[in-house]
Amino acid sequence: MAANSSAYENPAAVIILAAGQGTRMKSVKPKVLHEVLGMPLLGHVLLSSSQLDSKSTVVVVGHGKAEVTQYLAQSYPKVKTVTQEQQLGTGHAVKVALETLGDLKTGLVLILAGDTPLLTNTDLTQLLKAANGVGGAVLTAHLPDPTGYGRIIRGTDNKVDSIVEQRDASDTQRAITEVNSGVYVFSAELLRMALSKIDAANDQGEQYLTDVVGILRSAGHEITAVLTSAENILGVNDRRQLAQAGGVLRQRIADEWMLAGVTMVDPTSVWIDRTVSLEADVTLLQNVQLTGTTSIKAGSVIGPDCTLVNTIVDNDAVVIRSTTKDCQIGNSASVGPFTYLRPGTKLGPKAKAGGFVEMKNAVLGESAKVPHLSYVGDAEIGEGSNIGAATVFVNYDGVEKHRTIVGKHVRVGSDSMLVAPITIGDGAYTAAGSVITEDVPAGAMAVGRARQRNILDWVLRRRPGSDSAKAAVADSSSAPSSKKK
Repeated sequence: MAANSSAYENPAAVIILAAGQGTRMKSVKPKVLHEVLGMPLLGHVLLSSSQLDSKSTVVVVGHGKAEVTQYLAQSYPKVKTVTQEQQLGTGHAVKVALETLGDLKTGLVLILAGDTPLLTNTDLTQLLKAANGVGGAVLTAHLPDPTGYGRIIRGTDNKVDSIVEQRDASDTQRAITEVNSGVYVFSAELLRMALSKIDAANDQGEQYLTDVVGILRSAGHEITAVLTSAENILGVNDRRQLAQAGGVLRQRIADEWMLAGVTMVDPTSVWIDRTVSLEADVTLLQNVQLTGTTSIKAGSVIGPDCTLVNTIVDNDAVVIRSTTKDCQIGNSASVGPFTYLRPGTKLGPKAKAGGFVEMKNAVLGESAKVPHLSYVGDAEIGEGSNIGAATVFVNYDGVEKHRTIVGKHVRVGSDSMLVAPITIGDGAYTAAGSVITEDVPAGAMAVGRARQRNILDWVLRRRPGSDSAKAAVADSSSAPSSKKK
């Protein structure tokens, strides 16, 4: 029966192999949990396969199973896990997974590797189409240097006859450039039959899943190959390949967003996690990193030199040379340059957190401003209020954090210290250089500083002969005479 090239059947099951140790990563972290663009390698594979609406997904775990299982429980609670207690090869891993699936005998089984983050949904749907009505299908690619990959051996009819691993290949077979990706689709019934016949008669002494292809072909079943690009099948085995995968994925994500209406002045310097959401008419300038659950609405301009982590940005906001984390930036608000918005910070519409400002767990009301050189921690600032330069919200007494409430249209003078817990009423002022330790009534002026006094001729008496003293003497002819105090 010929394959139907225009339709595909959703898989009855997806099996993802994630039990390997990944020794070349040289890490205590399981290989499949190393992240690329804000998501573990395994997460990227699950994201691609989840669009296929499989009836069941099983992840085979082994090394680092506690960490992998914990990640799956938090991020993909519907996914089943099964442990491959002994690492006896990929064929054995699939056997273990099929046992978890009970009496599954009909439908297609999609088999994936947990370290291939660049697989696309198109790759998988094309593979399912190719497997429709035949014994199975394998995803392949041509590599300039196929070293280390299993080679695709085709018959006289150009169909796949077998897959030979690098270690077991002859010199002639090693010259073949078409390689196995480790991604397959098989009929569940035929897969069970073939797995019952595989052995470990190879250089590694393992049960190779690739042997299933040769067994089915010998039994008269057609195995088709679906070619994809070399980058799509890239598996991550070490830190270099991790970085390589990140670079490819970064470009793909940037291209997708630009096609969706996002402007990027220099897309090669922009890194966007797969979990980020953007609207059309967002502009990203040079050296921007958007990570986690960051969401940016239309009209906003981000950059240059910004890192936004789990940050919600409303329409028409501007963020320049700043770092934000777990915070919200309101409509037409402005941030930066050189500003740090820490968790819990919320900027209202048209609010401003200016240059060299740090804010933590603080709410800035509509059109309120903290223009420059200030620290605002554990505070609520009402609409239209202005916080003068070099103001510090003193929120920590060494044991507990305390909150400061600043009312509407308040003017806090430069270099003020607001010692929490205090409340400054609507329309109140504080004098520059004040230390405010008590509540300020609405409309009042709070002054918390000592009266200035000048000790005349102190420099002449205490620093005679110094440059300061010489300057003072030189200026004395033009300075008004006064008495000592």
